[in-house]
Amino acid sequence: MYGLGTKKMLNIMILKILERYSDERRPLTQKRILELLDVEYGMKCDRRSVKANLVSLKEMGYDINIDGGVYIRRDFEEAELRILIDSVLFSKTLSQTQAKRLIDKLKGLGSNQFSAKVNHICNSPELHHSDNKRVILNLDVLNDAISWKRKISFTYNSYGVDLKLHPRRAETYVVSPYQMAATNGRYYLICNTDGHDNIAHYRIDKMTDVRLLKVPVKPKSDIPECVNGFNLPKHMAEHIYMFSGKSIQVKLRTGATMLDSLVDWFGKDFQILQNAGGTLLISVKVNEIAMKFWAMQYGGNVEIVEPFSLRETVRITAENIAATHKPPPPPKT
Repeated sequence: MYGLGTKKMLNIMILKILERYSDERRPLTQKRILELLDVEYGMKCDRRSVKANLVSLKEMGYDINIDGGVYIRRDFEEAELRILIDSVLFSKTLSQTQAKRLIDKLKGLGSNQFSAKVNHICNSPELHHSDNKRVILNLDVLNDAISWKRKISFTYNSYGVDLKLHPRRAETYVVSPYQMAATNGRYYLICNTDGHDNIAHYRIDKMTDVRLLKVPVKPKSDIPECVNGFNLPKHMAEHIYMFSGKSIQVKLRTGATMLDSLVDWFGKDFQILQNAGGTLLISVKVNEIAMKFWAMQYGGNVEIVEPFSLRETVRITAENIAATHKPPPPPKT
């Protein structure tokens, strides 16, 4: 039998075995638990002791099934864990080291069988990750600042020709943080920059030296575009590329085959004003700069109808692109 010190640890050993080897589809028998106790910990005991410790674990609040096979009910299903792992794997905000560490933690929330199933998932260096190794720390500070309604200061960076991050300016940015949002694989801080009266967006993976200040945030109600409240889903739909600046009502003409793309980018927050044989006239409220790039992205599939100023901007930009990419002169003979 076991000594007194080991006896006190028996319930923890059984719990670890259930976490590693059991789930609803793969329950363990008490005989198998006895075998694993011997293999994993050199522990020899009887079924009565196993049963008593299982009951004790249930009384302590662990969600363990005993009747008809022993297994621990997990907080996450395997498919849910896979979704979370993939979201980390393809995140462009986390550094490679942070992504690998987080993926390992998520794998640990499943059984050994689950870990074996997702063993092929690796944090490939070929996947693009952030160079900023302080993103997780930044998120902690930003969470506190938003919760406590206090301003923050930070250095904002851009890539230089050496492909490393460098400060955009000598002085730090001071902002009132309101929300964090993820889009296109990036985390953004939605905030108001001191000295301005609009909503701004900053990439969290480009922020360094983030500091929590003792100054209270500027109330959102003091910002003109938030006078009637701030709706995050609506804001995200209007700022598809997270450019700052005003949103405008845009009319565009496109084909019915573009509906999937329209929903992907704008949700269902747009109107179909006309449908003439599969040619649609769409009205959508969106950030003006973002709409320019969106229209250029989809090229001949989208025609800006209104406003005329945006239509002209897209036309001139397209002409400049065509001029830049004109065919080279024929070689001299």
